Amino acid sequence: MSTKHISAFLKSQSSRARRPLNLSIVLSFAAGIVLIVQMGVIAFVVDAVLTDKASLTDLLFLLPPLVILFLLRAILSYFSERLALNAAIDLKHKLRKDLLARLIAKGPILERGSENAVGDQVTMLTEGIEAMEGYFARYMPAMVMTVLLPFAILAVTLTRDWLSAIVMVVTAPLIPVFMILIGKGTEKLNQKQWRKLARLSAHFLDMIQGLTTLKLFNASRREAETVSRMAESYRRTTMSVLRVAFLSSLVLEFFATVSIAIIAVLIGFRLLYGDMTFFDGFYVLLLAPDFYLPLRNMGTHYHARMEAVGAAEAMVSIMEMDDGTTQKDTSAEALPALAGGIAVEFRSVGFSYPDGSRALEEVSFKLEAGQSLALVGPSGAGKSTIIDLILGLARPGDGQILINGIDLASLPIEAWRTQLAYVPQKPTLFSGTILDAIRYGQPDATLESVQAAARLAEAHDFITALDDGYNHQLNEKGAGLSGGQIQRIAIARALLRDAPLVLLDEPSAHLDRNNEAKIQTALHALEQRSTTITIAHRLHTIEEADIILVLEKGKVMEMGSHDALMQQNGAYAALVRSNFNGTSGEAHNG
Repeated sequence: MSTKHISAFLKSQSSRARRPLNLSIVLSFAAGIVLIVQMGVIAFVVDAVLTDKASLTDLLFLLPPLVILFLLRAILSYFSERLALNAAIDLKHKLRKDLLARLIAKGPILERGSENAVGDQVTMLTEGIEAMEGYFARYMPAMVMTVLLPFAILAVTLTRDWLSAIVMVVTAPLIPVFMILIGKGTEKLNQKQWRKLARLSAHFLDMIQGLTTLKLFNASRREAETVSRMAESYRRTTMSVLRVAFLSSLVLEFFATVSIAIIAVLIGFRLLYGDMTFFDGFYVLLLAPDFYLPLRNMGTHYHARMEAVGAAEAMVSIMEMDDGTTQKDTSAEALPALAGGIAVEFRSVGFSYPDGSRALEEVSFKLEAGQSLALVGPSGAGKSTIIDLILGLARPGDGQILINGIDLASLPIEAWRTQLAYVPQKPTLFSGTILDAIRYGQPDATLESVQAAARLAEAHDFITALDDGYNHQLNEKGAGLSGGQIQRIAIARALLRDAPLVLLDEPSAHLDRNNEAKIQTALHALEQRSTTITIAHRLHTIEEADIILVLEKGKVMEMGSHDALMQQNGAYAALVRSNFNGTSGEAHNG
């Protein structure tokens, strides 16, 4: 990705806080003007004492204004930095929110792209976002001040000493020129550094998640050595960036110091020969360091820009990637019609993952409102992809998905998801109470309705047996509860939502036989009032479905009821005989 493209993205983000950033620049420039006046007063005082032999009493009237100028400059500088910093913090929050919204819209489909692993995203949303602060708070104001303040000082210098002004004009461009020359190398090093950090984060996260497996196979030491090698490589790259940064700072300081020295020597000789007044020479000499200071600051903060460019590469990829989930807002009356029941139809639907692998190929089926559909097949057959498409986490590359005859791509995505309830095989429970967990999708539900849903899901008894009952505090991911208890809370959540379309990924997978039988009653009640699509792993779930869709390698092999498919003695019958052992066997997850 080109640097120009990334720079355009950064500028577009900074425009979202244009007012506070512009105000910060105005205050900073005002502080610069105060500085010019302050140096003039100091030069006048020193000139009066040294050349006119003025006493301290004669100059007492200048002391209050000088103190006021010092305080005013400090106040202006403080508020300028504070405004820029607050603007940068606000921009970071907005950018993080946008990226999170984009990632949520992308959904789990994005995770299957190797370039966007969870570790990469965590790095982008943490260190990457924090790297933006220096760009917005320091580099952007410094870039503008590099133009404004030096020109103001140059204008004043020109009225006092044209030769010093010429030296400033000739030497000033050397600093940004060398800064850009050195910055070109730093830019590539920064991008390389951020890519290595992203890979290190992704690998480290994968290792932590699979730590138990690594221990079981005695491979933890080998992985630790791999992480150590990656960390050492990242350290070397970081040191390379710092080496160039320190070198560039040295070069900028050198040219600024030499330029000031040249001005000082020229002023010294002309003062010696009486070609200029002491006031003019001293005043220009006081202003010279502040003429080069904005240029030096921009050189220093230029590395903040390089860091931001390196960090923003992944952000631009996420923000500009066509995720295929953007829904067009159509007439508002399209959704209320869905409340009476939802019919789902796939017409020659095809889908490919970001890596190019084909997940679905010409999948077609029609599910009437109130019917139940079971998706069966080996791992990788495309069952989960169908659920992802219905959830709006992806959009088909080919064909159409129709909801009551309306193209799903034309429905407002947020409004569409209010019509859904989803129970995954491994539900996620966030920190909070059990009451909050059950009414997660229905926040305004009453306690009575929550308890009724929990009873149907066979969860009420174990909840009330806890010390705090429904106010029992859950840890992250429901730590402390069994898999079956978590599953029953998730089912209660779906029952409470009372959605017209329910998507299930074998909701009884973690339950024992006794509780599983009880749950089937609740699920049967759920199926009576909703259209249901289930990724099925157990035979009794499949037998009760109105339609069974047998998938293999993304294609529909067979479709029909259990009895009809068994009579055909084809792929479904073979799957039942091989993967479903009696009534409790399990098929592979798709």
